[in-house]
Amino acid sequence: MSVRDDFTARIPGGDAGLIVLVLLGTYLAYVLAGLVLGYTLRGQLNSIATLTFYIGVFAMLSLALNLHWGYTGLFNIGIVGFMAVGVYVTAIVTKPTYVAGGAAQVGGLGLPLWVGILAGMLAAALLGLVVALPALRLRADYLAIVTIAMSEIVRFSFLSGELQQFQLLGNRVGFGGGSGLILDFAPPLEALLRGVGLWNGYLGFVDAFQVVVPRNPKPVVDGLIYGLLLLGFVAGFYWLLKRTGESPFGRVLKAIREDEDVANALGKNTDRFKIKSFMLGCALMGLAGILWLVPQGAVTPNFFRPRVTFFVWIALIIGGAGSNTGSVLGGAIFAAVLYQGPRYFQNLVSAVFPNLDSPSGFGQAISPLISQFDPVPFLLYTVDSIRQLQLVVMGLVLIWLMHNRPEGMLGYRKETASVIPLSRPKSMAADGGDDDSVRTDGGVDAAAQGGETDE
Repeated sequence: MSVRDDFTARIPGGDAGLIVLVLLGTYLAYVLAGLVLGYTLRGQLNSIATLTFYIGVFAMLSLALNLHWGYTGLFNIGIVGFMAVGVYVTAIVTKPTYVAGGAAQVGGLGLPLWVGILAGMLAAALLGLVVALPALRLRADYLAIVTIAMSEIVRFSFLSGELQQFQLLGNRVGFGGGSGLILDFAPPLEALLRGVGLWNGYLGFVDAFQVVVPRNPKPVVDGLIYGLLLLGFVAGFYWLLKRTGESPFGRVLKAIREDEDVANALGKNTDRFKIKSFMLGCALMGLAGILWLVPQGAVTPNFFRPRVTFFVWIALIIGGAGSNTGSVLGGAIFAAVLYQGPRYFQNLVSAVFPNLDSPSGFGQAISPLISQFDPVPFLLYTVDSIRQLQLVVMGLVLIWLMHNRPEGMLGYRKETASVIPLSRPKSMAADGGDDDSVRTDGGVDAAAQGGETDE
């Protein structure tokens, strides 16, 4: 048993217990930071809701990327393109039909939100198919070039004035061009609660919540409940990928990742398996993008810049590629420490040191370091500008991880491919030798059957 396995075994609930433990520690740190900053109860609840939201979206995207890279070895750095397709197709399908003289510049087909979400996921999967077919023979850097080029083609297509508006099934629809789209339809939380007949009960709960948050509690409750909904989707992603990894399909994917030529030699149609894996991962990325952006009320193409893709990669690398548990933990740590953390850290520094005399510019900060070897002004400037240096901090963390912990926070775990134990019982060791070296006729080394993935 590895050190990582031994550590996980000591936590009640195993991997699930580890995820809950990390989440509780993260929330506790944010609550303590809120107390130092003097947040009211409303502020604390909003802080928790925002943190939960970003943990949910980055964990979902990290899990989807893990299917591509961790399971199949497909180097996809066009994640944001599949997100964009999912969001825009959902918008076109779900937006109310265009009415002359209305506030919206374009309309949609006016179908229910769940139809739009399914259409968005299907569109993202079909785009994955279009990308995968010509890229089947490409590996590593070449596939990465194709995917990032695709994501930029998608973004510039949505920016195009030619596609700003057009006719579809007799309705005036479009992508809105550079001004984006107003998502003037029911948000996912409301649509879900109305669909299951709980909307009136939810409004009653919001009214009762005024005991905790006296004035206008609905935005607070909406944020908290939607965050919990996203965590539910994370659990669904986790379950789906865990079952996929344990299935014969998943074992073939891991074989492709380790050595595609060997998998081909064993009679597996690796092209078909890669296409299926790529399409499924793209559909999940599209769904994550929908759940991220639809509640915002508007979407613009410039949100879908490549840096969002690299955020997801950092989250996956933090947790460990090939590990579903690591993907969730990586998404949570990235959201809490690298994405939201700099803002809280800067606010904490301002609260604890209100008279921090930091230089006003980079030149004034670096000049004493060069001329007098005085690092204090540079350190003060860095601390005071940590939020503006967020991307620099992410880059430094990524470099450190790749040099010191390329396997991620949880590392790798040998996985048993069989559903039953294949090791020989100790009572059968008749020759008195070491049990690990004794095998029955036709025995199978269980560790050799599994890849180095976690789930």
